[in-house]
Amino acid sequence: MVLKEFKLGYNPALDGMRGVAIVLVLLSHAHVPLFEGAFLGVDLFFVLSGFLITSLLLLEYRSQGRIQYWRFYRRRFFRLMPALALFLATYCVVAPLLWPELDDIHQDALVSLLYLADYGIAFFDSPGTLLHIWSLSVEEHFYLVWPPLLVLLLRSAQPGAVWRPIALLCLLAWLWRVFWVVQGQQFYEIFFRFDTRVSGLLMGSLLAALAIERPGFVPQLRARMHYAMWLPLAIPLLMALDWDNQSAMVWGITVVEMAAVVLLVAVQQRSGLVYDMLSAPALVKLGTLSYGIYLWHYPVVRYLRADHAWPVVVVLGLLISTALAALSFHTLERWAMRYRDGAQHGKARGAPVPAHACGRAGKGRPTKAGCRTTADALL
Repeated sequence: MVLKEFKLGYNPALDGMRGVAIVLVLLSHAHVPLFEGAFLGVDLFFVLSGFLITSLLLLEYRSQGRIQYWRFYRRRFFRLMPALALFLATYCVVAPLLWPELDDIHQDALVSLLYLADYGIAFFDSPGTLLHIWSLSVEEHFYLVWPPLLVLLLRSAQPGAVWRPIALLCLLAWLWRVFWVVQGQQFYEIFFRFDTRVSGLLMGSLLAALAIERPGFVPQLRARMHYAMWLPLAIPLLMALDWDNQSAMVWGITVVEMAAVVLLVAVQQRSGLVYDMLSAPALVKLGTLSYGIYLWHYPVVRYLRADHAWPVVVVLGLLISTALAALSFHTLERWAMRYRDGAQHGKARGAPVPAHACGRAGKGRPTKAGCRTTADALL
């Protein structure tokens, strides 16, 4: 949206956004005072995921005239499933030792493995001890539905105008969530479901479409973007929203989604204060490991908060979760990505990889796991 030619190379500030999001989620689960509303941090993940996934799909469709569904699903599987399977297997072994009173450990693990946690929690209170897996289920449902739906929109929309039906979907997704609030549905029944939380993923998708298609009104929006920079400053004000506050469903989530869009636009220039702040090495490292940290942090924090004050829970929870995530990332996840990329490049018989798909890792060298894009580290 701010670039003359949109390319999806590695952007450290996007990992920094993930770092901010995972810290907010951990603060919420640690029950830190004044941060009860930090559960909205997950919406940063949703917007970022929608933006990156849709950018990759649109670039592929533009260059090839189609989307290779099998390749897309295969890449998502090898990026996400190995870490999840390792986490759930470890949970099944360790949880009976930490919480011997639990009798639904294996059921919770199975529901989580099948990516049914969003609707399971909303309507059946399962999984109860793996509550955080709901957001992974929301994203997985988006991965399944969005590629064929996007192709349908691309084929039915006017050339260069797929942003219009995506914008309409964004509006409908918000109205659908508000409808259930007006109907008096319980907060948790709305909060956890894919159909009521897809708005953030669609918001990111809309930004991707605008960035690639660049309709005529984009220059005017670009000239006024500095006014929108106030939106991210509203996020701290939302942290005081209590769980079960329906205001979060009506407008709180939307404010965070819009703020995430503003941040994404700001960092695409790869310069400036926002980019520099989000590119801080500590945030980037947290963002790189954010998927693993997200997986491990909830049972760790849940165990710690039973006997410790919130400062101890935050510090120890972050350290332990990061250590476990790093162990998973540098062993199983790296192997899975190398296997995935090696098999893919082998099928291509050494064909060159497009520049927009490649990241760099220090002194211009390609990353160890093959040609790494920002989307490789999606939550």
